[in-house]
Amino acid sequence: MSSLAAADIPFYKCMEQHGLTLGYGDDGAPHVEDKENPVFGEAQKACAPLEPSRAPVRATTEELAAARRASACMREHGVSWYPDPDPVTGEVLYQEPGGTAEQWQTLRRDHRDAIRACSPRPQGQ
Repeated sequence: MSSLAAADIPFYKCMEQHGLTLGYGDDGAPHVEDKENPVFGEAQKACAPLEPSRAPVRATTEELAAARRASACMREHGVSWYPDPDPVTGEVLYQEPGGTAEQWQTLRRDHRDAIRACSPRPQGQ
């Protein structure tokens, strides 16, 4: 069993005690089988203090550069408040100071052209 899976055991045992069915991946890591179960939300809330924190996945140099280009492109296309990506993960965090909750909610509706122009596309498309 991996050390990550060992660190997860108390959390997943708690989830099981709250009525959820567990499964195990090829690496032995546990996972919840029935996330559609009505007790899932309650179990997750009750067991949250036992869930181990995860280290952020570091973006590659290329991924980070692409994310920075996409953010700059969004600003060039009129979304002046669009934030730079996280310097470690390359993710854009959907929270202030990079825009208000209202701005994020209306982004797709109000800035479709910018999203289309700035979204990274797979090679050859």
